[in-house]
Amino acid sequence: MNQQDLDALQSWFSSYVKDFYTTESEADRNILLKIEHTHKVFQVMGTLAVGEGLQVEDIHIAQAVALLHDVGRFPQYRRWQTFRDRDSDNHARLAIEVIREHALLAGQSPRVCLLIEEAVRFHNLLEIPSRLKSDTDIFLRLIRDADKLDIWRVFVDHFNAPVKERASAALLGFPEKAGVSKVCLSALIERRIVNLDTVNCINDFKLLLISWVYNLNFKTSYRLLLEGNFINSILSGFPDDQAVRNAVAAAEDFVTTQIKAVSA
Repeated sequence: MNQQDLDALQSWFSSYVKDFYTTESEADRNILLKIEHTHKVFQVMGTLAVGEGLQVEDIHIAQAVALLHDVGRFPQYRRWQTFRDRDSDNHARLAIEVIREHALLAGQSPRVCLLIEEAVRFHNLLEIPSRLKSDTDIFLRLIRDADKLDIWRVFVDHFNAPVKERASAALLGFPEKAGVSKVCLSALIERRIVNLDTVNCINDFKLLLISWVYNLNFKTSYRLLLEGNFINSILSGFPDDQAVRNAVAAAEDFVTTQIKAVSA
């Protein structure tokens, strides 16, 4: 894949998403949310790929993955008015359908097609599959990190925006409730990723976001996490609970340890 191929994909994306705008402001805010997310993940992916020393062709492949990883979100929202896979369909699977329907990888080698499709297909799994059909691993890890880094940004921006300007689907329909679920807090304490299926409220979702620090793959990712001050921003307004404070402090210590480890 070369720069010209990547430019063509960007042009296609800009044209494709225009068809999903409506005359309804709430729906359009949700569509815009995913358009902006895609552009930001594309940018973060470039930073990660360069920071981790990828060759130029592989940087282009990585950015193509970033551009296409969420294209399934647009038909998902049009049909179900939600971004919650459990209440609709797996958006990664829908993305593969879009890629193939529009022949977006036509002209690419079978290897490049497989790399991009596998990275898109598996980017939202709780864990990376133990066996992949190709050398997708680097691209899959990159997109998972880039996605997390921008979702942190989306979440922080959401609460900093006036209520009337917030995208209603950003929080997947989770309600505001006091406290947190024991299963979510236990996962964070045990340094496990909080499973989305166990999340019952926005506070649980915040624990899920913080738990992602245990699932980053690259030194550049940890650097961007610290630069974004995401953990502290996410905790703004969080219930004053000692167990939560201890779990979050452990997560922050883990990030510091990772930064020191990769700098040594």
